[in-house]
Amino acid sequence: MRAILLSGAIALLFSLLGTRFAIVQFTKLGYGQEIREDGPTTHRTKRGTPTMGGVAIVISVVVGYFAAKLLTGDAPSATAYLLLFLLVGMAAVGFVDDFIKVFMQRNLGLRAWSKMVGQTLVAVGFGAVAIHPGLANDDGITPAADQLSFIRDFGPHFLGGDGVLYWLGGALLLVIFWIMVTGTSNATNLTDGLDGLLAASSAIVFAAYTIISIWQNNQRCGRPSVEIGTCYEVRDPLDMAILGAAISGACIGFLWWNASPAKIFMGDTGSLALGSVLAGFAILSHTEFLLIILGGLFVTETVSVILQTGWFKITRKVTGTPKRIFRMTPIHHHFEMLGWEQVTVVIRFWIITGLCVAAGLGIFYAEWVATI
Repeated sequence: MRAILLSGAIALLFSLLGTRFAIVQFTKLGYGQEIREDGPTTHRTKRGTPTMGGVAIVISVVVGYFAAKLLTGDAPSATAYLLLFLLVGMAAVGFVDDFIKVFMQRNLGLRAWSKMVGQTLVAVGFGAVAIHPGLANDDGITPAADQLSFIRDFGPHFLGGDGVLYWLGGALLLVIFWIMVTGTSNATNLTDGLDGLLAASSAIVFAAYTIISIWQNNQRCGRPSVEIGTCYEVRDPLDMAILGAAISGACIGFLWWNASPAKIFMGDTGSLALGSVLAGFAILSHTEFLLIILGGLFVTETVSVILQTGWFKITRKVTGTPKRIFRMTPIHHHFEMLGWEQVTVVIRFWIITGLCVAAGLGIFYAEWVATI
């Protein structure tokens, strides 16, 4: 528990100070955000606000985690290294995208296929290592399971066959990990459209995963006081809790400067990194489908874009006159167009995130109670 508190506190402090430093430096360098031309007119005043603030979040998480491990004398785990790989790797993809936007002075950075290639390399690399037998602990548990999971693993083992079936199962499992990592990183990228929306929402969801990881550590298989039927076969849950606290702390420190009116934006550097590592937490804690509930806000934002795009194309093809379901997507812009103040939208979406997290944690705990 001491490591968890240290990690969160150190990451928060570094983020609070580091973000302020980033604001000053990026302003001097002229790293200002370009605003989408078809966006709400109220956003045009944000043009020139420093971006790429996600760098401060990522550095703070890394410093907070390793400082906590150093102060407690514990060695980092393979699970933590995998999550940090996702965080830093996807941040690098986002940084390139942000830098192109700033350098070219346009709202579009990397081409869609280029960004997808970067996301794919990070996601597949993470997945391939996470299921590798060489990372199994003394109990034979690898960081990622070869089964699907909601709160516990279920269904057939993807790596249960021999020969060709083994490799086909492994390839299918990597595709699932790829969908989760790229899908979640794009979802958080879409959510990052209003001051403080993604930073606070992420802090809440990662706090939930910190709680889940603490519980899984206390109820992990192999502990003398824990019954077999109720235990969790998760590798390194304590380290996930330490890292989850660091990410929550870093997001809160960043929120101090990102709250309306934002002094800095996290950019794709932060939004892609947070989404990818969130998917990593779901995969390594064996709660893949639970992420849909915990990250309900991110799911809603993504679905709104899919529905809008799909309906627009269908109506254009069928009637010749394209129509829209929402005034603008992602859906937070729809409420802005209805006349809601930006701060009102953000706070209400924070409430939605809190309700989703409460529901997810309630389901997680209820499942454990049912196994007693």
